[in-house]
Amino acid sequence: MADTEAALPPHRRLHKTVALVGMMGAGKTAVGRALAARLDVPFLDSDTEIERAANMTIKEIFDRDGEPFFRERELEVISRLLETERGILSTGGGAFLAPATRETIAQKGVALWLDADLELLWSRVRHRDTRPLLQTADPKGTLTALYEARTPVYALADLSVKGDAGYAIEDMVDHVLAALETRPDVLEVL
Repeated sequence: MADTEAALPPHRRLHKTVALVGMMGAGKTAVGRALAARLDVPFLDSDTEIERAANMTIKEIFDRDGEPFFRERELEVISRLLETERGILSTGGGAFLAPATRETIAQKGVALWLDADLELLWSRVRHRDTRPLLQTADPKGTLTALYEARTPVYALADLSVKGDAGYAIEDMVDHVLAALETRPDVLEVL
């Protein structure tokens, strides 16, 4: 019986919503879904919630109303999700850049940066046309500029996990869990 108990995965209790932050292509949605499933908590996606509320895609909102309008709606949605659910929250790549959003996440949850290097990000986003900020004449140059501008802000997150091209999603989940377990106020292992 002791061998069976030792083989069981640890039971964990999530005390705060974990807001995954980072660049587009870092894996916030894929890792977030797998992490939520592993912890048996809701997976929340701020972009999906914004699209649902607006009945428009993110690209359509950007095109019609611009980025500042989008960022205001994003803060509203993230605040609501942090207040109403405890789970894993995937945020848009630019969400954490706004001081008000960072403060809201710090007050009501915990920020975890999925830190992927530029080449890994480029390999993941280069063939996708769903990234409004990359709809430029030089998408890799744009991604590079965004990466260089945003990385110092993402580094302000409470926790970070370095991505690797060789990691499967479940490998990243393991690394994220290990990081979260360093914070018993966020994730308690029972």
